[in-house]
Formats: sequence, structure tokens, C-alpha cells
Amino acid sequence: MQWHRETGETIVYDDAPEFTNGRTLDLAGQVVQCSHGRRRVERDVDGVVTSIVDAFDGRRLNSPNDVVVASDGAIWFTDPPYGIQPDEIEGHAGVQEYGGCFVFRFVEATGELTPVITDMVRPNGLAFSPDESVLYVANTGDGQGDRDYVRAFDVVGAGVANPRELGDPSAADGFRVDVEGRIWTSWSRGPSGGVAVWAPDGTELARVDVGERTANVAFGGPDGDELYITASTSLYRLRTTTTAAPRPEPLG
Repeated sequence: MQWHRETGETIVYDDAPEFTNGRTLDLAGQVVQCSHGRRRVERDVDGVVTSIVDAFDGRRLNSPNDVVVASDGAIWFTDPPYGIQPDEIEGHAGVQEYGGCFVFRFVEATGELTPVITDMVRPNGLAFSPDESVLYVANTGDGQGDRDYVRAFDVVGAGVANPRELGDPSAADGFRVDVEGRIWTSWSRGPSGGVAVWAPDGTELARVDVGERTANVAFGGPDGDELYITASTSLYRLRTTTTAAPRPEPLG
């Protein structure tokens, strides 16, 4: 769906999106998105969708879930199995061909795909701190012993180090970081959910309940101070007193 801020109009943007999930902008301002159904990371330019990466070591990806683009243009994304589970709710039934659920870094210019985190069961949302020195990654438990948590990692070159867990995740999914480095994360517990605000060390500063389960958040609006929250049946807008962390300068 596509919602127009000025008119309040909602229209169908794509009627066959193949279970598109996390989306972001690359350095040229084009949409980079994750497709559960096509099991790939792809680019959407005015409705024309092309593949960016769909395999690791000759094997298909699971179902890329969320994505961020770093200031050097590298694409970082999570690859849990939600889109290939037998119930087919979020994709099409399939198998995990490379045998894991990794967080990857992809360099388009060279085609180099590198697994940077390999020990999370279901990596989900991810985001960088404003200076890209820290990468935050949410893990959504599998209900079979694995639990929900958010880890922070120091970014070291093209990889990460020093993992540590933050806060009370409460089934954190997607999140964004503001200009002061605070983490704005979706949360869900039972039938309810909303957005929680954490300090960089994971200390909870605020929580807003929207009354239904939530999945993702993004800053927007003319001044970048509006937080948009996707939930089970609705899109919510929350005016904040901050703005999104600045994006890398566009190419050209």
C-alpha cells in the first residue's frame, strides 16, 4: 500500500509484492527491499523490481527480512526462515539451503556476500548507530527454547565484534535510531504492542501502546520528526521531539 501524507489517500502500490518485508533507501535514494517470496534482496525503482542478491555460496537465501545501507554503500540484511516455513503465512514453504540464518553484508560493486553474524537463530530487525560504529540486531525466538533479544555489536571494518544484549526486547521486530542514538523499537506482547524508546545502552526511556501487535517503524515527514508504526491492521503516526539519524549523503 502507498499512503499519501498530504491528502490522506491510500492506494495499492503493488498487488503482487511476493511478501515484501523490510525496506530502506540506498545512497541514490532508491528503494532496497527484502522479499520473502522471491528469497532475495531487491531494488524497486518506480515499480520496476530487480534482484540484488539471492544466493550464498551457490545456495538460495532463506527469506531476507530487514535491510540497511551503510555510508560506503554496503547492504546489510538479516535472513531468517519466516518466508519458507510450512504454514506459508509469510511466503512459500521451502528449505534452508545453506543451513543457517545469518546476517550478511553485500557489496554490489564486487558481488561479495559475507556472513557477519552466524550464531543467531532468527535474526530480524537491524539498524546502525548514527556514526555506524554499532550495529543493533533483533532476534525473534523460535518458541522452542530460543528467546527474544536485541544484540549490539561493534562494527569493525567489514565485520562485527563484542556482542552484548540490550534491554527487554518483548518480541522486538523492526527499529530505527534517532539523531541522539536512541533506539525506537517495535514491541509486541500478547495481542498488544507499540513502540519503545531505549537509550543506547538498552535502558528503556519511554513506551507507547497502540493497542495491537506491531512490526516495524520508520521516521518521516517534512522535518523527519514523525515516527510511522506498522501494526496488524493499521499504520500509525507519532509526532516526536527528535529526528532520524542523518542518512549518508546521496551519490551524485
